[in-house]
Amino acid sequence: MFETGPLNPSRSAARFGVRNSKGIFYNLDAPHLAEESLHRGETVLARGGALVAETGAHTGRAPKDKFIVRDALTGPALWWENNNAMGVEPFDRLHADMIAHAKGMDLFVQDLYGGADPEHRVKVRVITQYAWHSLFIRNLLIRPSRAELETFVPDLTILDLPSFRADPERHGCRSQTVIAADFSRRIVLIGGTSYAGEIKKSVFGYLNFILPPKGVMPMHCSANIGPEGDTALFFGLSGTGKTTLSADSSRTLIGDDEHGWSQSGVFNFEGGCYAKAIKLSREAEPEIFATTERFGTVMENVVLDPETRMPDFDDTSKTENTRIAYPLDFIANASATGRGGHPRNILMLTCDAFGVLPPIARLDPAQAMYHFLSGYTAKVAGTEKGVSEPQATFSTCFGAPFMPRNACEYGNLLRDLIATHEVDCWLVNTGWTGGSYGTGRRMPIQVTRRLLRAALDGSLAKVAYRKDPLFGLSVPLAVPEIDSSILDPVKTWSDPKSFHATATRLVEMFRANFVTFEPHVDIVVRQAQPAIAA
Repeated sequence: MFETGPLNPSRSAARFGVRNSKGIFYNLDAPHLAEESLHRGETVLARGGALVAETGAHTGRAPKDKFIVRDALTGPALWWENNNAMGVEPFDRLHADMIAHAKGMDLFVQDLYGGADPEHRVKVRVITQYAWHSLFIRNLLIRPSRAELETFVPDLTILDLPSFRADPERHGCRSQTVIAADFSRRIVLIGGTSYAGEIKKSVFGYLNFILPPKGVMPMHCSANIGPEGDTALFFGLSGTGKTTLSADSSRTLIGDDEHGWSQSGVFNFEGGCYAKAIKLSREAEPEIFATTERFGTVMENVVLDPETRMPDFDDTSKTENTRIAYPLDFIANASATGRGGHPRNILMLTCDAFGVLPPIARLDPAQAMYHFLSGYTAKVAGTEKGVSEPQATFSTCFGAPFMPRNACEYGNLLRDLIATHEVDCWLVNTGWTGGSYGTGRRMPIQVTRRLLRAALDGSLAKVAYRKDPLFGLSVPLAVPEIDSSILDPVKTWSDPKSFHATATRLVEMFRANFVTFEPHVDIVVRQAQPAIAA
């Protein structure tokens, strides 16, 4: 066995139990990892120098195969209705079997930080089977200095072996794919999937567990800062525009996906971005598109022209979930510190495929908590097998799969922070207008951007509002440079009766979804629900 790398602190893999490996590569940088991944046939080069990898059967996360060990620490603390439990003994067998599986392999080790705030960061050691997975997570997390690596002792260790196949009967899991976390021993085991996003989300899940008791709010959101130092947060599920709208050349990007909100302000959990690549264009998203032409970027499941090696971002033959992973400093206006002050604005993004929500609405603190707990967006026809019309999707906290604690714990913490810091909150519909998907049109992005600018510069808070009779939202009556008719959804529909029938149906979906949370929230939040017309 040999060991190599610029630094080799504490023989980390051996300390974790990995022995008799063929070779262990510690903290290799991007050029070395790119060479290794190409040499091993894990990736190919795209024109411009980005690496392209295929993830096989798993082109996205496997939430049904994610487990947390239930023990004295997690038993009373976790939201078990939302998380799969694994016993201590099955986890021990899984751990031992994965260590045995690693025998004779080359392994790649990265020592990284999760969290830009030194007071609340977690030190993460990631041991991977693939060189490109090591480069991926090096791009996505925060890279310590050489001096910091010399004394690095991990708080969390992740072992990632895509070629391992779990045994459901022996390991207490569901299939041959497994993502298992033991929060007490601070270990995550990933097997049976080549989708690298599982590594990053495991760090997010751990931070979501340890931070709330410290009074720190972990958030699945993007964040940026304006010229006057005003921080904005963008909550939203996949496809709502979270990454696109926060990557604004006039504002400094803190991060595109995961953040904490502490007594000192907002801080990025990551040191990179993991952007969706589907339909990506130079014209619509120039900052993100430019990263696809840089060495060091990792692209997942992106189709290349076999002769020119040019990526085709419109090709969905492998998956709709094509991705790009790149360091944050590949974005010209990215924050060097990954930190910002307390937010002045919070924007909750929803892609309403029913076409009945206004393009923007102001939320009071109770409504903000209600919509945060609801986490609404909608799937459209063609995105999944069997989806022939819009389908409402509710993912509490805008990221239910990553929330180990009860959603109301996060909701109450967010509500308190909003009230303490007098944050303006907004619900933004980036979905459809003038009708549901199939009859209406997508909300023009120039309208969304203009409304966001008005919200962020404070001018939108000063205009006159009306109260929406169904959803109870405060909707602006007029905004400069915006056709006022688009602000009132019913006016964009040719058939008002059809609008009201569709809107009423969505209201009923909201209320049915919130039944689970009603016993855990106060009367003010319950009253923030949309009303069913008599």
